[in-house]
Amino acid sequence: GGTGLTSIATLLNSNVLSTAQTFTAGQRGEVTALTDASTVAVDFDDSNNFSLLTTSGVGSTRKLGNPSNLTAGQSGAITLTQDGSGSRLLTYDTKWMFVGGTAPDLTTTADAVDVLVYYAESATRITAKVLLDVK
Repeated sequence: GGTGLTSIATLLNSNVLSTAQTFTAGQRGEVTALTDASTVAVDFDDSNNFSLLTTSGVGSTRKLGNPSNLTAGQSGAITLTQDGSGSRLLTYDTKWMFVGGTAPDLTTTADAVDVLVYYAESATRITAKVLLDVK
C-alpha cells in the first residue's frame, strides 16, 4: 500500500540489526527478579539484568545455577540483596569463572547489597566479578 515494500518478509529480512547503530537517547533493559531457591535458575533469554533477594525460607546457602540460553557476548548484572536477617551464602555452578579462580564470599550483613557483573565469553564460560557491600 504505497510504501514500496513488496512484502512483510522483505521488511523482516532487511538486516537492519546487522549494521552499526547509533542511539541518541539512553537505552535500558528491564531488571528481572529471580526466584530464591536452593539452586537459583537464570534464563539469559529473560533479560541482561537481574535481581535476587535472599530469604530465610531457603536456608543459609544457595547456588547460582548455570544459565539457560547462554550465548557468547551477553553481559549484565545481578543485584544480590540479603534479607533483614542476612547471613545468606552463595555458591556458583560450573560455568561461572572469577578472577584468580575463587568466587568471593557475599557480604552477609542484614540488607547488604552486592552486585555480580558478568560477561558470557562462550556458551560454556561466564567471566564474573562481584562488587561487594555496595552502599
